[in-house]
Amino acid sequence: MRFDTSSPIWLQLVDEFTRRIVVGDWPPGERTPGVRDLAGELKVNPNTVQRALAELDRSGLVRAERTAGRFVTDDAAVIDEARMTLAADAAVDYSRRAKGLGMSLTAARELLGRHWAADRPEGEPQ
Repeated sequence: MRFDTSSPIWLQLVDEFTRRIVVGDWPPGERTPGVRDLAGELKVNPNTVQRALAELDRSGLVRAERTAGRFVTDDAAVIDEARMTLAADAAVDYSRRAKGLGMSLTAARELLGRHWAADRPEGEPQ
């Protein structure tokens, strides 16, 4: 993972761990990797990982069990809300960039539609 110097690493980890949950890399009800494992994988301080996971605890995406570790929520609504938040953040970024390039809303929608269709896995409905 590449870190952006414009925001704190722990916040970038919150986004990355949320992404892992919403795409199913960390399935509902399953144990998350441990703090030390994640810190080693990402080459960051364990305290930074701990802070990110604590934020996921607070948001309800994971729950800590005293002796067993952390587990991804089974609540599909919480996961769907996180998915929508990540998608909304991406939409805001795209719309700002498109506006900054002088694109019209119609042109931006058309461009998104072309890429959506091109990036669609086989068998996925449009």
